[in-house]
Amino acid sequence: MAFFLCDKLMSPFFSCVVLCCLGVLFSCSNVSKADQTVVPAMYVFGDSLVDVGNNNYLPLSVIKADFPYNGIDFPGHKPTGRFSNGKNAADIIAEKLGVTTPPPYLSKPNNVFLKGVSFASGGAGIFNTTGESLIKHTIPLAHQVGHFSTVRQILVKAMGSSNAKNSPQQHVTLMVSTLKELLKGIYGLGGRKFLVIGVAPIGCAPKQRYKNTTNECNNEVNYWSKKYNDELTHMLPALKSELKDFHYTYFDVYRVFVNFIESPAAYGFSETKAACCGLGRLRAKIPCTPLSQYCSNRSAHLFWDIYHPTEAAARIFIDMLFGGSADYVSPITLKQLIAI
Repeated sequence: MAFFLCDKLMSPFFSCVVLCCLGVLFSCSNVSKADQTVVPAMYVFGDSLVDVGNNNYLPLSVIKADFPYNGIDFPGHKPTGRFSNGKNAADIIAEKLGVTTPPPYLSKPNNVFLKGVSFASGGAGIFNTTGESLIKHTIPLAHQVGHFSTVRQILVKAMGSSNAKNSPQQHVTLMVSTLKELLKGIYGLGGRKFLVIGVAPIGCAPKQRYKNTTNECNNEVNYWSKKYNDELTHMLPALKSELKDFHYTYFDVYRVFVNFIESPAAYGFSETKAACCGLGRLRAKIPCTPLSQYCSNRSAHLFWDIYHPTEAAARIFIDMLFGGSADYVSPITLKQLIAI
């Protein structure tokens, strides 16, 4: 997931903060240097972890969350397109920054979006091929960046990959190199400060545990998740040396989730294996649908559905992100990054 905090959008080089796992938040400000932590707008890129409803406007997409019991704890208690029982990471980041969660881009494609917009799409990936069949129909990251370029042009005016089969290692390397080029593209549009979030232990998600008769984590999937993070943390300093004024903070979400799983009581969780909403063993045989069962103690669950965290888990995650512990954040804290 990736998020940007930015100031001085209309200057030749506005500064940004990015989070990557896959989800990008981009926020901009025209405030003075002394008040640069004030963020009046957010521009969000990513997948289902930060999608606030773009897929609702993709008629051919089957990757949607516009039905019960998604949104059961969201204000109004109705599904909004968020893959969560309540608010997702984008909402909580917005709360922390004191801004309104930006609307889905596809709801108002011709708007000026002075207060921000979300390009995030459930099922999106770094490659154009990720979830891009006619059945799934999502907005890949490259297209999201293209939408942002269009919006930026409107703002300025208003304000004066390969389909070849690869080995797992080749696939990981290609993902990181592709992400590097996308980040360079955003840098070319003015991004300067990037907060990058690694990949969580995906092998411990309910859907992956379901594939194991013992309900344990899928170690092979976790191996490649960690491998991706390793290559990502080697790519970032190289990119910093390549691009002038490129600054970043890396957040080790893999370690955070491992701590959630190994010491659940310390974070208020009593269930870290099963999904809250779904059917079958671990409520992971069938994903969350209007016909599914859902738990009443959602704040005690780590996972809302087969892959996504509950609102409670997302809040703890974001609190740890803003806390800036050296155990999870490097080479500088988010506060230090924003202050540059």
